[in-house]
Amino acid sequence: MKEVKVASVLEVFDDLNELSNDVQQLMEKAIEARKQAYAPYSNFQVGAALLMENNEIVIGSNQENASYPSGLCAERTAIYYAGARFPKIRILKMAISAGSKMKLSEKPIPPCGACRQAIAEYEIKQQFPIEIYFMGETGKVAKSASLKNLLPFLFDNSVL
Repeated sequence: MKEVKVASVLEVFDDLNELSNDVQQLMEKAIEARKQAYAPYSNFQVGAALLMENNEIVIGSNQENASYPSGLCAERTAIYYAGARFPKIRILKMAISAGSKMKLSEKPIPPCGACRQAIAEYEIKQQFPIEIYFMGETGKVAKSASLKNLLPFLFDNSVL
């Protein structure tokens, strides 16, 4: 038996002001999208914004359903829309803002496991890393240089 240690490396910024202007603007789009989320059951709102290689910005917000599995997360809403609208254009950056209507979210909130797998599919398909920035409603912002950093044991088509 051999023990293997796996670690993720993130950059953490104290607030939005430490980010470059383009990432600040992308995060503002994610915040706007979060405020438009349809989350009547969980009261947990998430917004995502993608910067495409053609400088288009694609947004998504979580969309809940009384039949819980029928809802869709903000990250997947945005990434699937980008894939449908710009199938041959790379995704360069993703910004995510998440928060609960029940309490203030000040810590960075990363994508869920299902979203990580969906983002992985696009990162593998485009053969180019997607920078991922995530935050709560306010406070620190975390940056991952690639989805592979957030999901080191990703499932891909090499095992099929």
